[in-house]
Amino acid sequence: MTLTVPSLAPLLPSGQVTVSRKVSVITAVGGNASNLAAKAATDTIPIVFNSGSDPIKLGMVTSLSRPSGNITGITFFAADLVAKQIDVLHQLIPGVKVVALLINPNSPEAARQPADAQEATRKLGIEHQILNASTDAEIDRAFASLTQTRADALLVAAEPFFGSRIEKLVALAAHHKIPAMYYRREFVAAGGLVSYGTSTTDAYRQVGIYVTKVLKGAKPADLPVVQSAKFDFAINMKAAKALGLEFHPQLLATADEVIE
Repeated sequence: MTLTVPSLAPLLPSGQVTVSRKVSVITAVGGNASNLAAKAATDTIPIVFNSGSDPIKLGMVTSLSRPSGNITGITFFAADLVAKQIDVLHQLIPGVKVVALLINPNSPEAARQPADAQEATRKLGIEHQILNASTDAEIDRAFASLTQTRADALLVAAEPFFGSRIEKLVALAAHHKIPAMYYRREFVAAGGLVSYGTSTTDAYRQVGIYVTKVLKGAKPADLPVVQSAKFDFAINMKAAKALGLEFHPQLLATADEVIE
């Protein structure tokens, strides 16, 4: 039997979970809260995690090549893609002068995301603004402030909180007529303009492979942490048309998916 631990932050203030059922393996998905909760719950039951953060810095494992104890998994370093996402956004909209970065200040990744944005925009000769939001009301206020920030485009940082509010973020971007870059293709499928990030489909497929190996007797300590290297670049042409944007055919040709 497999127990899946979703993001637990909204459910358990302590960020911890206890295992009351006899299971063969635990899968931890949905963010850092679920990963750390699973780790805190047991040091004997095998755990396979799926993390967008550095699992060593997070404290899940001591080594990627030889994870210790009962834990292994997949990492896709989603939060490390800010510079690349800004570069892609700049290529799509060459005239952009100010990029706003929407972050969750309560996220562990929030400490370095502004610095990454600052370095990326400096190299491109443009400016950046930071918008903080960790609640629905703060998201609304962040979008309402876009006029004051003079932002020409918006980057929604990789964060489980934002991933649970795809429809809201896409609708607000459309309402405020702001070109927005997201970190998952699901935003683009929901009507968002563009996304660039690690393929979540591939990451979850890798989790399934490791869970199968554990169920067949493999020990997590013998399974190196996999660094997912498949990226998705998606563009929604309907959203582009609504914003009055036209993209160069060569750039469109590099996209993994173009939604008409």
